[in-house]
Amino acid sequence: MIHRVIVSDKKFPKEYAILVTDTRSIFIRQKKTRRSFVLRGEMKWGTALVTDVEPKSLEDYEQTSLESLTADPANLTVPHNAVTSLEMRKGERKLHWYDFMMWLEMRKTGHKFQVYEFVMSYKDRANLDTWISFYMVPLGAYFKPRRETQSRDTILREYAMDALETLQKVLPARILSQQD
Repeated sequence: MIHRVIVSDKKFPKEYAILVTDTRSIFIRQKKTRRSFVLRGEMKWGTALVTDVEPKSLEDYEQTSLESLTADPANLTVPHNAVTSLEMRKGERKLHWYDFMMWLEMRKTGHKFQVYEFVMSYKDRANLDTWISFYMVPLGAYFKPRRETQSRDTILREYAMDALETLQKVLPARILSQQD
């Protein structure tokens, strides 16, 4: 299980947990816990700005069948045999005037707030090329304990690499994952 990803959308970003099985990945829509402005900031800076949300675990979904998860229209299901590519890249940020305070913090601490974006391309039920782009932004419950001993960059890279390894284990061998 990948505890948290943020999928950008035209209206507002959405939070998902990804339940990875041997045949499919189910993007489970999480209850809205914060405003769109905060989620967009988290996607941009790669860090949980609100830290009081606990991640869901497999035990939270034990009473729920896979069929009910896939039937829920809020969730996305991607069969692994339909995936044509998976790419991991470092998200590019465009700085705006309202990012000035975050830029000052980055400069003061000497850290680069690197966010990792995954783009998964797959064939949908109508055999059309479709893709989903999601950002690896860990929750504060994951981030805060590690922050005492690791740098921000290391934590974000490890979170993204763990997700990449999880997906590589179940995706067909023909799928290439790249790092830019």
